[in-house]
Amino acid sequence: MSESATPLATTAPGYPELIQGGMGVAVSDWRLARAVAMAGQRLGVRTLGVVSGTGLPVMLVDRLQAGDCDAVRALNAFDPRIAREIMGEYFVQGPWTGRRRGKLPPKPEVLVTGNEATKTRMMKLAVASAYVEVWLAKEGHSGPIGINLLEKVQLMHLPALLGAMMAGVDYVLVGAGIPYQIPAVLTSYARNEPASYRMDVAGAADKHLLTLDPRDFLPEGASLRRPEFVLIASHHALAMRLAATVEVDGFVIEGPNAGGHNAPARGKLTAEDGQPIYGDRDKPDLAKIAQLGKPFWLAGSYATPARVAEARALGAAGVQVGSAFALCDESGLREGVKREIRKRIAAEELEVRTSTTASPSGFPFQVVQLTGSLSDQRVYQARNRVCNVGHLVEAYQKDEGEGGGIGFRCPSEPVDAFVRKGGTEASTEGKICLCNGLGAAAGVINPEAEPFVATLGKDVAFYREIRTQEDGSYAAEDVVRAILAAAPVRQFSTSGAVSKTASRAVS
Repeated sequence: MSESATPLATTAPGYPELIQGGMGVAVSDWRLARAVAMAGQRLGVRTLGVVSGTGLPVMLVDRLQAGDCDAVRALNAFDPRIAREIMGEYFVQGPWTGRRRGKLPPKPEVLVTGNEATKTRMMKLAVASAYVEVWLAKEGHSGPIGINLLEKVQLMHLPALLGAMMAGVDYVLVGAGIPYQIPAVLTSYARNEPASYRMDVAGAADKHLLTLDPRDFLPEGASLRRPEFVLIASHHALAMRLAATVEVDGFVIEGPNAGGHNAPARGKLTAEDGQPIYGDRDKPDLAKIAQLGKPFWLAGSYATPARVAEARALGAAGVQVGSAFALCDESGLREGVKREIRKRIAAEELEVRTSTTASPSGFPFQVVQLTGSLSDQRVYQARNRVCNVGHLVEAYQKDEGEGGGIGFRCPSEPVDAFVRKGGTEASTEGKICLCNGLGAAAGVINPEAEPFVATLGKDVAFYREIRTQEDGSYAAEDVVRAILAAAPVRQFSTSGAVSKTASRAVS
């Protein structure tokens, strides 16, 4: 942790200058989001801590089986009755000895295919897990907290958003798709009205309607506050499209160097090594985005003071940063993984490749090349394909031979099973189970039983800017200080209008 907590600047209340990325399964957990929000308060800058909304039921179940007292405390704050039900099934008493039962929650698909008892049980767990993550992230400070969702994980949207709003989440950030239905869900919940979400079903003429009534979970007379909705997009076309049709409060414009999922290259060209080639057609027109009158943040290679200053000069409210926080002390990434990546960065030996095949979602995905991980072809070929978590599955219309109705499939599951469900063998080539692989990287799913995969942005120049310890480690506050210390503050009114740039006084 940095020695001094002297304010870097005096900033008026308003939009965040720095948004922490909502990364992976348990990487951006409540501890990281809370640390970022509190660092901003200590340093006198506006930071937004963000929890990842992916795989939250898996994370909660994993923590309960480790006897996590923080999770128990937050569960009881949510609903003591529901807490008893969940703990009765998953909680393991006593300190964690390294041996867990390894029990997983039901797959999200039971919300469609399960009987009423199973649906109710899973819905309670899903709402509670989002509440727990946000409640813990917000505990003990007044800084803003957001939750990041992947549009592709459609089965989880309604319970995740409800649980997050019950815990007082301030921002909802959604990418990896076209999340045009999310603003209406937030508004319905804020009105104490049932919310609906139309889920994509491959091969079906109509979408499948999911519904959830917040009054099934809210105490008598309680009401919810609508959080700000921020679209994560790579291009001005999507930003303009959504701004014209739904209530969008801001935009994160993410470039192809960012970690995790990226937008496909518009030119559909690939280099000799198979990585996509991004060109002029992929560059967003920031002037058109600024004309929408909403704040926007730039992401992907913006984790240095110089890039922050550049972003502000382009009209941005600030930047979103993921990779620098992924490697800090408070992130959920396993210590051994963080240590190895930091060592390779310091030696200028880190390689991050954009894979067009790894993610079951179909989006390009940044993969860190590490021996022993799923980026290692020997490890990839030797593993057993499995689909036991099921958050990135695709819903499809079963044919009469399968009995009709809605089924779920994933190109990373066993090949025979995927083909039997109407998929093609070619679609399975190179696919990684990100649910298990990313979870294993964070130690949520047993890394000894399941190979891990790590993701990071391609630009690691931030590492030279951060004051690190002798072993290369650093804290979230060190990231905030390094990124914002030398950059001018660009302030926004609550209406989103840009004011003049102010100078930053650095102590």
